[in-house]
Amino acid sequence: MWSSAFVAGLIGVGAAPPLLLTFARFALAGLLLGGYALAVRAPWPRGRRLAHVVVAGLLVQVVQFGAFYSALGLGVPAAVIALVQGLSPMAVALLAGRALGERMSPVRWAGFGLGAAGVGLAVADRVSFSPAALALCAVGLLGLSAGTVYQKRFAADMDVRTGTAVQFLAGAPLMGLGALLLETPRVGDWGAFGGAVAWLVLVNSIGAFLLLNTMLRDAPASRVSTMFFLTPAVTAVMAWLVAGQSLHPLAVAGLAVGGAGVLLAARR
Repeated sequence: MWSSAFVAGLIGVGAAPPLLLTFARFALAGLLLGGYALAVRAPWPRGRRLAHVVVAGLLVQVVQFGAFYSALGLGVPAAVIALVQGLSPMAVALLAGRALGERMSPVRWAGFGLGAAGVGLAVADRVSFSPAALALCAVGLLGLSAGTVYQKRFAADMDVRTGTAVQFLAGAPLMGLGALLLETPRVGDWGAFGGAVAWLVLVNSIGAFLLLNTMLRDAPASRVSTMFFLTPAVTAVMAWLVAGQSLHPLAVAGLAVGGAGVLLAARR
């Protein structure tokens, strides 16, 4: 589910500017999930807890996807974006050790090493892109990693329905303002745009983030983040199947090696 966001994003930024696409994703996902939370009378965060949920959401949602989708708009292949995101487990492990006191055994570090090797194999043939795109990818990685640790530290026990809705609703106005100030908010292909937004809202925003936030509530941040080792190889396969991007045999090898790293790093 997570990897498909890159393919849907690739289709979406071909039809509209990236910040406009992200604004539509956040606004619709926030309204749908918020409406559901109201209907089932789920508890909403308040006071300081609300502030922590918003900060985590701005990092994970606005910073990460604003940067990554802008890099997609500059022509960076989806697999390369996934490569950068696939490095987040290393960053989260380092941050979690300091901020959360999560200790890493030698076996888990070995799993992290295998996972990083799988990430490298998955996109070994697609690592050249512009300095501006490189900077955007680095910003996206920082947003995801810092936001994951921040949420685990300050808002891990939030209700995943209302907390996720708050994060989308807080991010939507910022993305909308960015689209107005930095882009020409115009849709070139409404069919492709509508399909991409529908997928990003229902599958990636609501489905994937409900799962991610549930995992962050119930498991250490470093263990949850190990799943991102798999995204580069899975994204490369999806981009090959859906978008016609070339699939190198190393991507298949990266999927196997990265999967072994996840299994090793997630052992109890």
